[in-house]
Amino acid sequence: MNNELVKRKELAFQLYEVLDTENLCDRERFVEHNRETFDAVMDIANKIATEKFATHNAKGDANEPTFDGQKVHMIPEVKEAFDAYVESGLIAGRFDFEEGGMQLPETIMTACAGYFMAANPSSTGYPFLTMAAANVIRNFASQQLKDAFMPKMLTGEFTGTMALTEPHAGSSLADIHTTAIKHEDGNYRLKGNKIYISGGDHELSDNIVHLVLAKIKGAPAGVKGISLFVVPKFRLDEAGNPTQRNDVALAGLIHKMGYRGTTSTALSFGEKEDCHGYLIGEEHQGLRYMFLMMNEARLGVGFGAAMIGYSGYQYSLEYAKERTQGRVAPNNKPTDKAATIIQHGDVKRMLLAQKSYVEGAMALCFYAARLVDDSHTLTTDDEKRQASELLDLLTPIVKAWPSEFGPKANDLAIQVLGGAGYTREYPVEQCWRDNRLNPIHEGTNGIQALDLLTRKLWQANGSGLKLLQQRMEHDFAQVTGTQSQKLIANLLPYIKHMQSLLPILAKHLKSEKQPVLLANATCFMNVFGQVVMSWLWIRQANVAENALTSANLSDEDKAFYLGKVQAAKYFVRWELPAVQRDIALLNDMDDSCSEMQAEWF
Repeated sequence: MNNELVKRKELAFQLYEVLDTENLCDRERFVEHNRETFDAVMDIANKIATEKFATHNAKGDANEPTFDGQKVHMIPEVKEAFDAYVESGLIAGRFDFEEGGMQLPETIMTACAGYFMAANPSSTGYPFLTMAAANVIRNFASQQLKDAFMPKMLTGEFTGTMALTEPHAGSSLADIHTTAIKHEDGNYRLKGNKIYISGGDHELSDNIVHLVLAKIKGAPAGVKGISLFVVPKFRLDEAGNPTQRNDVALAGLIHKMGYRGTTSTALSFGEKEDCHGYLIGEEHQGLRYMFLMMNEARLGVGFGAAMIGYSGYQYSLEYAKERTQGRVAPNNKPTDKAATIIQHGDVKRMLLAQKSYVEGAMALCFYAARLVDDSHTLTTDDEKRQASELLDLLTPIVKAWPSEFGPKANDLAIQVLGGAGYTREYPVEQCWRDNRLNPIHEGTNGIQALDLLTRKLWQANGSGLKLLQQRMEHDFAQVTGTQSQKLIANLLPYIKHMQSLLPILAKHLKSEKQPVLLANATCFMNVFGQVVMSWLWIRQANVAENALTSANLSDEDKAFYLGKVQAAKYFVRWELPAVQRDIALLNDMDDSCSEMQAEWF
């Protein structure tokens, strides 16, 4: 099988042909970079991911971490991989030079992340969680907390987590019970329990820095009363080194269907009434601060789902090229040579569906990463604001769409392999198990649908939606490829249907029909997501069609670009029309779900 984790041609296409990432080097923040430095960093990521992460993906799945009551134990390869990642400097890749970072664009860091997620999503979790936690501290904590924790997080001496979920509350953060009481030393003592905390305990680093949501005694009810605290596993001495164990205890490990190599933990804070926590920013602003990490994580979840889907697709593609079975008309006599299964029409269908899902999801996530870069580095405040508003609108889709269609791609990969795909001797079943977490964590896909319908569509007087429409119209006006123009004609009626739904949604969000509409939120997310993905596929198809006009293409490049056009055609012709059901349900305000009663089940 092909050992290439991510095809470099695919990354080059997404980064340099579709997004023109090179032009970021004209901006002040990235002026010391060029395409050569971007490619060099990706080469490093590819090498480490291939040599240190991919090599124990299956082993880590088969030998998940254990807890002996005192320490967490895991296979030694995880520590070796983590240390290699740390030595590369990638933990600080997106941070400023002055902070010890590489000052790389989010777009390039996303590409680097692709190698690691394709190689081993479980072991990748430890550095990725640390980067996200460090970014929250960087943006919102006092200088004292930054100095104490951030440098050692960026060198991997400390790792990080976010501790949000509680056993009784699940996704309902308004109902958390963890409390914080201010003491005479100016810091807080926390008490409570958190669950499903990824990376919550291990022996990979000298310290673990938990970002914990809690309510200060006397705080307002609901989410308005939530504050955010740094709670280290070990307190620091005056020199900043880990010393006394903080009152944070591992209550147990949680055993998952997938992502088995990442510790999933239940943590107890303050069992001995001595859990020291340090307030980040202002009291009662914790959820706003944590949303920086959550939104960053949501983009990461979407991209992770895309890359796990991509791994399964690549494996099933190579398998289909090598596996012989049956014959294909007209050469279907018993005496004819057996055909590779990729020649069978239904296998082509399953592979084409996978390609449209995972490469479409990659395009979506890279587009979002570019919006992150634009929101920080465009010239004017207005340009930055527009990028930020468009990113806000798209974030529910960036999280939810890949995490729905990535597992669907993995399911099809299993089907392509047939009976072999259902066995543990082949990697595609692990891909599906790993990916099945992504529709759940960092806000379930149902929560993303509600967020899109009730908040994101209408934020800033619908500015994000107007910007999206402008971007689509601009891109369609640039299209010159014949096939791409046909696909635009296919898409436009669905855009009109979506636009006609908006006043209906706005009306019923404020009417007695609101419960019906909220029960159908996923229907609108389906429509919105498929329209957005069709647009992004047309962007890819047009670039490919333009490239095909070159007289100097190799056969390999020609095949690559033709594949892009065909995948775009498949998506717009096969996948997009499925939303006609959702459009009809929304127009009719169908109450099948909302009117169902618990006792009727």
